[in-house]
Amino acid sequence: MESYVVIGAGQAGGRAVEALRANGFEGRIDLVGAETHLPYERPPLSKELLAGDDAPFELMHDAAWFEERNITLHLGTPVTAIDRAAKRIVVGESRSLAYGKLLLTTGGVVRQLDIAGINLDNVHYLRTIEESRAIGDMLKSDARIVVVGGGFIGLEIAASARKRGCSVTVLEAADRLMGRALPSEIGSVFAALHGASGVDVRLNTGIERIEGRDRVERVVTSSGEAIEADGVVVGVGIVPDTTLAAEAGLRVEDGIVVDEFCRTSDSSIYAAGDVTHHPNPLVGRRIRLESWQNAQNQAIAAAQNMHGADTPFEEIPWFWSDQFDVNLQMCGAPDGWDNLVTRGDLTARDGLLFQRQGEKIVGAIGLNRPRDMRFIKRMMTAGKTPTAAELADEAVGFRDLMK
Repeated sequence: MESYVVIGAGQAGGRAVEALRANGFEGRIDLVGAETHLPYERPPLSKELLAGDDAPFELMHDAAWFEERNITLHLGTPVTAIDRAAKRIVVGESRSLAYGKLLLTTGGVVRQLDIAGINLDNVHYLRTIEESRAIGDMLKSDARIVVVGGGFIGLEIAASARKRGCSVTVLEAADRLMGRALPSEIGSVFAALHGASGVDVRLNTGIERIEGRDRVERVVTSSGEAIEADGVVVGVGIVPDTTLAAEAGLRVEDGIVVDEFCRTSDSSIYAAGDVTHHPNPLVGRRIRLESWQNAQNQAIAAAQNMHGADTPFEEIPWFWSDQFDVNLQMCGAPDGWDNLVTRGDLTARDGLLFQRQGEKIVGAIGLNRPRDMRFIKRMMTAGKTPTAAELADEAVGFRDLMK
């Protein structure tokens, strides 16, 4: 009987084994993960899990669920090598597992800072449950928290800390917030939101070093200013965890390179989630996505294709972030934001921003417009081409534009 192995027991790995059983695969399934936890989703780590000491956290499934479906778990056991010739993986120093097909859902690892003081107590990155709990323990009322990085994760942490009564400073080296993914029109809205909520946002400001005896006491910025701090959280992005794939000789280029069926350069090995560099015909180029949607849906597609579906994976990318009372959603992955159409009032945090390429919508951002964003995602998938005037006019309903 054929054996499938999934390396990476996070959200993508969990959804993949779920899909394998749901689609009728009856062979052996081994799910291998470096963390000791059962599969879980990461978005709550920077939101709900930081809400307070009694904040609940839900795993995707309990241990009984995996046992009932005859899925063998190997948790807290990092994979050290892939032997493609023998179709085996090496777990730990010497143990091995055979596979007929292999799925890599290794995700990403946090981008590290190489500065003095980074190893002091109360300096944290955020990627795991333990790291989220450690950050949560710092968020006492009146604690002085410095967040390094003004992207999605950093700002979500800043909002959570501020809600718990902390004094919060955000250091962002670029000239706007969330600048890697969003235009300045949106970055300025969130700078104003955080400022009005009591967060000290400092743009064009990097971090030089962290000072303290045993634990952090202050942060020295690139301008030489010293900021007193009881805790520091570094959120400067992730890098795809391609080490295993590269050492095994798979093609790697800003992630593990896969085709439209989630296959790597080895036809017996698939990959899904944050780690993949994959084609997206709806976007018109190859992309790598760090998102809840992609981790889930690409993993499901990969599992189905491993089991013979042969169905291309193609979706309009979708992201979201909750900060204070604002829900931000984005569809698409445009190369830039330079042909914009606005609907509603962005400064009032109740509006939409569209990026068009010719007559086509290639990107859309919604502030507190979740219902509209559902329609817009469907419009983009269907290739609808409303005019700029129609997009800007609140009197024109998106349901009508879908017809």
